[in-house]
Amino acid sequence: MSTVRRDVDWDDPQTTIDSKELIQQKPLLKYFYEACYRFFQSELDDRTGENTLELGSGAGFIKNYLPQCITSDVLDLPFIDEAIDARNLPFESGELSAICMIDVFHHIPDVNQFLVEAERVLKPGGKIIMVEPANTRWGRFIYQNFHHEPFDPDMKDWTLPDGGPMSAANGALPWIVFKRDLQEMSQLCPQLNLTSFETCFPLLYLISGGLSYPQLVPTSVAKFIDKICPSGMFYKIVISKW
Repeated sequence: MSTVRRDVDWDDPQTTIDSKELIQQKPLLKYFYEACYRFFQSELDDRTGENTLELGSGAGFIKNYLPQCITSDVLDLPFIDEAIDARNLPFESGELSAICMIDVFHHIPDVNQFLVEAERVLKPGGKIIMVEPANTRWGRFIYQNFHHEPFDPDMKDWTLPDGGPMSAANGALPWIVFKRDLQEMSQLCPQLNLTSFETCFPLLYLISGGLSYPQLVPTSVAKFIDKICPSGMFYKIVISKW
């Protein structure tokens, strides 16, 4: 399979199916996902992933790390447990210990609805754990100039324009909700508390080529470069329920 994919239909389920194979072919991209899963593990009390939901599982492989995790996606894919819309979570109140996601929050059309639902289905002490694009100077430069998704820190509200489930996005949405509008978020969901918001992965994903370009440098070199760079392209975000 080619590792250069610029003009693809991101809303086509076949694109996600192809991406699953592509991730396994690219060592650094696979390492990026592994680092995200290790972050999830570090935040969970139950390392099996019991009562944990991953939203937007897509082409990932979280069950290698959290085998009992419920995998889901808004697309009906052959390798997930359930097709789930993040705005309407099919779980009882207080049923889940955690909700994990990689690059998903900024695709949710109405994150108000998601946060209210997450507050409902999480048990006390439960967490939303996510890796999302960062609104750093470095992140903005990359996302606004070289990425196919919109990145608009000045968006007034939290709802996305109409579009497909994968193509509709605003990469700055996590910063908007959990930094710029944190007080509003706290009023909407008073039981949810921002407990961690830190930058990470300054170059790892970029050098991997992502899902669209070839890997740029050897994996060992890329890991070293990523560790010494001071900024970040992503946030590690943890929201805890009181």
